[in-house]
Amino acid sequence: MSREVSEHSRREATIPVGDVLLSGDLEIPPGSRGIVVFAHGSGSGRFSPRNRLVARALREGRLATLLFDLLTAEEEEAEVETGHLRFDIGFLAGRLLAAMDWVGSQPPTRGLDVGFFGASTGAAAALVAAAERSSGVSAVVSRGGRPDLAGAMLSRVRCPTLLLVGGEDRAVLRLNQEALGRLDVEKKLQIIPGATHLFEEPGALDQVAGIAREWFVRYLKSSAASRPRPPLAPEAPR
Repeated sequence: MSREVSEHSRREATIPVGDVLLSGDLEIPPGSRGIVVFAHGSGSGRFSPRNRLVARALREGRLATLLFDLLTAEEEEAEVETGHLRFDIGFLAGRLLAAMDWVGSQPPTRGLDVGFFGASTGAAAALVAAAERSSGVSAVVSRGGRPDLAGAMLSRVRCPTLLLVGGEDRAVLRLNQEALGRLDVEKKLQIIPGATHLFEEPGALDQVAGIAREWFVRYLKSSAASRPRPPLAPEAPR
């Protein structure tokens, strides 16, 4: 008879991608029903306070979360000067898929349904990754995202997709409306009234977090209760 881990687990993650290592934070609440991997926008990272607020709300819904840096520190530094990676959606999607594969290789998260939560350009990367791995991604949520940057890959997305946009973020709202029409899946565009691009208005980000949690809880079905989940092993010293 399998026994479920009763305590909340948290660890720093080191995700190998080719010849680089990406840093992340993995948190697993007891009885996790799935895991959500975050894809931040340009100029952001795993310490994004907005994504961390959303991640906390997801964990309250018994969803594990992985927040990680899409770029290394060296790449981020070069990006400030050149801006050569921020709109390279294929490159960012590849990093996201590597994180997904890493999640699937870890004993505590192996077998959990995977969802992507993308912000800004990270939303386009999430949709491209979902299109490339159509059988492995169960749901996508975009926060103030640029799904239009996924281009022709939008028609290849096969998982339920939710687009969350601020009502006052008019340019991005227009782009999301156009992208919605190109998605051929269960989909929804939800507008947060009065919110601007960063959802800085009182209560706006809380609305985003609650709506995203409902979406993921609905579509991420696998549960840790049905299988043994060993405690997280400490990483080797770096």
